[in-house]
Amino acid sequence: MSDLVKATVNLTPRAVDALGSACGRTRDTKTDTINRALVVYDLVLELMERDGGYLTLRNPDGSTERVHLL
Repeated sequence: MSDLVKATVNLTPRAVDALGSACGRTRDTKTDTINRALVVYDLVLELMERDGGYLTLRNPDGSTERVHLL
């Protein structure tokens, strides 16, 4: 495992709201939530690269929807 890296980020109001919401749901710290979010974002990008830039989501009813993240 690599050494820890300290970073300063400027979050948009929307990102601040999302961070607060995620922390409230999981009871994780902001640091843990941001770390997890970056790992998930990297995974989403990898999956999108496999499907031509789209991510296909399967809903509980079996239907699917394609999502393109900007």
